[in-house]
Amino acid sequence: MKSVKLYFSLLLSAVMLAVAVPAMAEEVVENIDATVAENVEAVEAVEPIAVLDETIAAANEEDAAAPAAEEMAEEEGFDPVAALKTFAADSGIAKFKADEAIANDEDPMTNNYDWKCAIMLLIAFVLLFLAIVKKFEPLLLMPIAFGMLLTNLPGADMFHAGLFEGGHVNWEAFSHGAGLLDYLYLGVKLGIYPCLIFIGVGAMTDFGPLIANPKSLLLGAAAQVGIFATFLGAIALGIFTFQEAGSIGIIGGADGPTAIYLTSKLAPQLLGPIAVAAYSYMALVPVIQPPIMKLLTTKKERMIEMKQLRTVSQREKIIFPIAITVIIALLLPSAAPLIGCLMLGNLMKECGVVDRLSKTVQNELMNIVTIFLGISVGATATAEAFLDVKTLSILLLGVIAFSIGSASGVILAKIMNLFSKEKINPLIGSAGVSAVPMAARVSQTVGQQANPSNFLLMHAMGPNVAGVIGSAVAAGLLLAFLG
Repeated sequence: MKSVKLYFSLLLSAVMLAVAVPAMAEEVVENIDATVAENVEAVEAVEPIAVLDETIAAANEEDAAAPAAEEMAEEEGFDPVAALKTFAADSGIAKFKADEAIANDEDPMTNNYDWKCAIMLLIAFVLLFLAIVKKFEPLLLMPIAFGMLLTNLPGADMFHAGLFEGGHVNWEAFSHGAGLLDYLYLGVKLGIYPCLIFIGVGAMTDFGPLIANPKSLLLGAAAQVGIFATFLGAIALGIFTFQEAGSIGIIGGADGPTAIYLTSKLAPQLLGPIAVAAYSYMALVPVIQPPIMKLLTTKKERMIEMKQLRTVSQREKIIFPIAITVIIALLLPSAAPLIGCLMLGNLMKECGVVDRLSKTVQNELMNIVTIFLGISVGATATAEAFLDVKTLSILLLGVIAFSIGSASGVILAKIMNLFSKEKINPLIGSAGVSAVPMAARVSQTVGQQANPSNFLLMHAMGPNVAGVIGSAVAAGLLLAFLG
């Protein structure tokens, strides 16, 4: 019975399979036909014959051009004479000549190299000698001299004064091959480097002597008379604009970063001569000041001994930079960038909670920015900008400004002695110029020549650091009225 059921099941399965197979086969065939139809339509859309024709035509053109190019290369070959001529024409020596077409070219990316560049190279060599051998402000004068060297080398094209004509940056032309010094100069043009330098200066400055003797602030202010006197003198010459005269006058403050900051805003075309003059006179403080100090004082006045300054608390030193920043920024917002950075650096030093930042701005940041600032300023000393009657006038007016500033501080100290019970040694008044700490050391040296037991260094540091604040405020005033 079981075998009969098994046979019957097998027979039933065979019948069902026979019925289903034709239907399945018919469905598979329909799917295959649909797929083939789709593929045919896709192939027809591609137009294979047209594509094949284009491919064959392109191949024929390449085959035809290849022999022609090979024949041309075989005919021309390598001409060593032509290569040498091209090399000689592209050398800097070949470009060392006056070219009227280039001189009259209005393209900001075009530089003209003539005999004036040779003179500028000699000036650069002299400044390098003064910086390296004579040690005249070497930290900045050496980079300035080398930047001057780079910008006047024919063919180097590392700096293009045309990109900054009219006091504006030609951003569009920067995409057409601007040089390395063009990019570095943006830090000067945008006022970045001087402010960063001031952070470092603030971190290295002790305002304790100024806080202990507030009268020193008057002496620092008096030394800024040279700035405004020279400003008026430059205008009287009739060859400078008001903006240029203001930039020249700031040399009297003996503060290089401030001079660079103000000049980059008011008269960027004079940046090279003014920067060189400012730092040169800062280096010549021990030469320029002593004759002026001795001429305006008697030996008895130079022998005046001053009492020791009181000890200034840390709280006072912390409050001072904050208060000065707020007061000056509210009264003279244009001076806020310089004063704010100066006081930020000082607050880092005095607060005692960011020693790592304070050391960084005093060392690494200060050194890096000094390099960039020096090279960038030197790059602006092109032959066209430097070798001019105005340059000689700037050098002359600069020394006059510096001398008047030194004399003004001494004179005010003598006047203060007429109304004060505690006498002030007039020598510390000359330290009101902001050449820190060199001017204070000169006061100490001259004072000890008259009285070996006289110690004026700390007393002179008061007017000295006050001069830094004073020159920044003077720059803010000039920028507010002339900018």
